Amino acid sequence: MSNDADNVRVALNGSIRLAPVGTAGPADLTAAWGAAWVDLGYLSDDGVSMEYSTDVEDINAWQSLSPVRRVLTSVDMTLGFTALELKSATVTAYFPGSTITEVSPGTVYRLDIPAAPGPDERAIGLEWFDGDITNRLVIPRGEITDRGAISLGRSNPVGLEMTVSAYASSAPELATWLSNDPAWALAA
Repeated sequence: MSNDADNVRVALNGSIRLAPVGTAGPADLTAAWGAAWVDLGYLSDDGVSMEYSTDVEDINAWQSLSPVRRVLTSVDMTLGFTALELKSATVTAYFPGSTITEVSPGTVYRLDIPAAPGPDERAIGLEWFDGDITNRLVIPRGEITDRGAISLGRSNPVGLEMTVSAYASSAPELATWLSNDPAWALAA
């Protein structure tokens, strides 16, 4: 196996989008995101973290010191990011079930944060670029399940730190990742 520096990737730019559950993502890398997909705007320079993990349970037997079988018991996929734009799409995502109303037309807005929010499932889209290479990840059904503290200070932007958890949907996939990366080409 040889090393190939041309296969090393970075995410130079990208975006997170939210849409109602059931909204189809783009079918390929050239199709535009539909109008229902709302771009959350600027994210912190940490970008987006993507985590995928599996848990297994060992089945042990009296006659063996090592497991005789392992059974997959769970799969978890999360995306973590910090939204830097304080706009209706990011604020209502951070505070599930919240609503924004206009108090004074065009000048004062009010955010009502519910004491007991219900589920707030959404479709999540992640797109990132490295030169001519484009990647798109679509999670058909997920929810913001963790939120970081909102820090207010003189020297840092106000950020809304969020973690999205992917949920299984009626499709067999948890998520779909599209890429035009030539390194993904199947070996002949």
